[in-house]
Amino acid sequence: MKDPGDASTCNMFSTHPHLSDQINRHLVQSEIEGGVELEDLPVNSTLEIETQNRFYRLVHQGDGKFLISGHPKFCPRPTAVTITGSNWGGSMLKRAYVGRGMHLEFVHPNYDRPIVTSRILEIRLVEP
Repeated sequence: MKDPGDASTCNMFSTHPHLSDQINRHLVQSEIEGGVELEDLPVNSTLEIETQNRFYRLVHQGDGKFLISGHPKFCPRPTAVTITGSNWGGSMLKRAYVGRGMHLEFVHPNYDRPIVTSRILEIRLVEP
């Protein structure tokens, strides 16, 4: 039987030798600040996401699809989108994940490029 205090039983992220220190820091920081694995969300779950500039509401529709609202230009009313994940303000994406301190990235049907929000401050699961 393994000792529960043994580091080998810990599920925290460990650094990867083939990634840069900066990327490893971002990955570890996302584990510390926390977030939501979108693939684990039941259908019809609702998340409220507070960014530096807006409040968004996401409703899980299943199969990676969400209804999003909260932006006066891109989604003033619930709009069907695909959430690609979250990034740290660059091109590296943590797929199917919404994380504090990161930027939500989603694909809107009316725009050619993904839309990236300002930095996420808080994420709340709305109880039904």
